[in-house]
Amino acid sequence: MYKLRGHHLFCLLGYRGMGYSQEYVENMTRLHQTLRNDPKTLILLVSGPDQLCEKYPNSGEYHCQDDQIFDRDANILEKMNLKIGQILRWEEIESRIRKQVIPTDIQVVCETCSWRSYGVCEEGIREIHDGKGLREIQ
Repeated sequence: MYKLRGHHLFCLLGYRGMGYSQEYVENMTRLHQTLRNDPKTLILLVSGPDQLCEKYPNSGEYHCQDDQIFDRDANILEKMNLKIGQILRWEEIESRIRKQVIPTDIQVVCETCSWRSYGVCEEGIREIHDGKGLREIQ
């Protein structure tokens, strides 16, 4: 079982093998590919830093504790009608994305995210809508 915070549910959709450090990328890729290959993997929704935050580089301000990030987590969980402490399979998260999220939601919910301008998260939502699941990382 993996522990994930709200906004990382969307980050995984747009993940393309880039990140804040090599250690972060390796950790994110491992989780991403696990979910891609086994969508029955269980996810525990947590408040605050999760298993991806564990590898965020210690290079000054720790954004994983930023109030804006907590707000983003809460907004995404609310959008998907999910709650902290809930355990569900990744495939159930994808199902909720298909039913409750549209690509343009990224522009509002993730407005302050530095990765938003790449457009990969909207693309990831479209791929979930098309039944493709998470993209393979090369």
